[in-house]
Parts: sequence; structure tokens; C-alpha cells
Amino acid sequence: MNPRHHQIIQLVNSRGSVPVSELAQLTGVSEVTVRQDLTLLERDRLLRRVHGSALALDSDNVGTRMNTRYPVKQALAHHAASLVQHGESVFIEGGSTNALLARALADRADLTLITVSHYIAQLLREAACEVIVLGGLLQKSSESVVGPLTRYSIQQVHFHRAFVGVDGWHPETGFTGRDMLRCDVVDAVLAKGAESYALTDASKFGQVHPYPLSSGYQVGHVITDNTLDSSTAMQLRERAIAVSLVAADQPEPGP
Repeated sequence: MNPRHHQIIQLVNSRGSVPVSELAQLTGVSEVTVRQDLTLLERDRLLRRVHGSALALDSDNVGTRMNTRYPVKQALAHHAASLVQHGESVFIEGGSTNALLARALADRADLTLITVSHYIAQLLREAACEVIVLGGLLQKSSESVVGPLTRYSIQQVHFHRAFVGVDGWHPETGFTGRDMLRCDVVDAVLAKGAESYALTDASKFGQVHPYPLSSGYQVGHVITDNTLDSSTAMQLRERAIAVSLVAADQPEPGP
């Protein structure tokens, strides 16, 4: 792999999606050369090529996903952390942005964090907050637990607010996910009736995945970045979902 290939991978992973024309400008080569590069990189499973653009790979590995649009996800996590009040119990479901949220809350000794993610639990192993890790069937790829035992565990704990991850949203399908069992976990969380937030970057909107969240429960809030198009934001608000748009370059809150 040559230096240009590394540059392309870094650009795509940091932004999620980059047009071929922009990659050509940034790397100083023709669009034909960029398309040839993308064919090679897709063959090596380093990115995904679609018409006119290159996309970062979907992956269940939280560490890998955290490196995709990292500045955006970090800004979303710090905004979400600012909403958590003194002494609350907070459910954090899983995924890369939620992992950054857990890290942002780790030093708050007054909080109790509840999670199904063993990846997040490992991040919190030296945290000042209390940590509750729920049980269930471990999905090794995502390092999260799922299944009937996980649903039962969620029913037995209480929390003031919950932050969940989603893989896609479309006005015709609502929120959807790539994994049926993880969608079942989110449904169990939403059924609790606590303040709920979908914490995700704007690249997820417009995508449709196989498994919808239950129509009987609804996420109350969406926290995403300010690249979300205005029509999608309006469609969410028309469905009584509050939308917070966060600038990726906003300063982190002080201690």
C-alpha cells in the first residue's frame, strides 16, 4: 500500500464517506486513479466503494468504529455527558459514541453507569463512578451481551436516562439495526420509559437495515452532528423526537 492509499483510508475513516472528486483533489491525482485505488482498497476490505464515493466499513468492533469520524463522536459524547445530572443512574447501551460517553462520565463518582457492553465495562475498570454490567449471551464481535437473560436483567434495574446506538434511520422505517438481538436489547431499554437518547453521527440517517426497533416504543431524543440535513431534522421533530445538533469543533466542557 502506498502513501496515497494510507491518506485515502484515513480520510474515509475520519469522515465516514468521501466523494471520489474530493479524494482526487485532496490526493492530487485524477478521478480515474482514485477509482483504481478504491478498487484495490475494497478488494483488501479496507473500505467500501459505492457510486461516486468511498465509505468506511461497517464493523462490530467498537475500537475500529471509534476511529471513524472520531472528532464528531467525541463532540457528541461530551454534549450527552453535559445532560447527565448529579446522582443519576445512566444506562449506556453500546457502540463507539456511547463508549466515548462512558469515558466522559467515568470520573463522576456520584453516578451509576449501567451497561451491556463489556468493551465499555473495561473502559470503566478504574472509573470513579459505580458500574453495573448486565448479563447475557456475549457477542464476541461487538463485546456486548444479548438475549433473554439480558432483557430480564434490564427489566430488573432502573435508570434515569438511557443512551442507545442505532445503525440507521429512514422516514419510512424509523430506526433500524444490523443485528436482531441488539435491537431487542434497545427495545427492552425503551420499554422502561426513561428519558432516551439515540446518540449517533449524521451518517446513519437515510440508511435502512434489516431489523426495525419496535413501533411500540420510541426514542425521545436524537443527539447528532450539525451535518444532518434540515429535512431529516424536520421529519424527526414531526414524529415528536427532539433533535440536538452538535458542532464537531465545539470546545470540550471544563471539569
